[in-house]
Amino acid sequence: MSGKTILIVDDSQSMRQLIKMTLTGAGHQVIEAVDGRDALSKLNGQKINLIISDVNMPNLDGIGLVKEVKTRSEYRFTPIVMLTTESEQGKKAEGQAAGAKAWIVKPFQPQQLLAAVDKLVG
Repeated sequence: MSGKTILIVDDSQSMRQLIKMTLTGAGHQVIEAVDGRDALSKLNGQKINLIISDVNMPNLDGIGLVKEVKTRSEYRFTPIVMLTTESEQGKKAEGQAAGAKAWIVKPFQPQQLLAAVDKLVG
């Protein structure tokens, strides 16, 4: 499997580092964004295979980000994984309705994250 380009969106730097280490260790390229608004600025026509986003962030939260990504024709089919401490069913349903493909609750196991990545873009 060749590495994919993955955009990770999380307002926690330590969480971004952990996710980045997990992904780059598996051969993927990583682009980092600190919140939904920052993430949208990175969607500038470059090829992104997958987006991994936190839910609770300042400026633009994860669900708002999913909705916004789905309105952009070149990223409409880019799979989005929510990686969050939010395990409440209602939030999950909201995320899925917005178009999130998977929901992983923090703290996560690196294998669990990589399995989801492989399933969506492998």
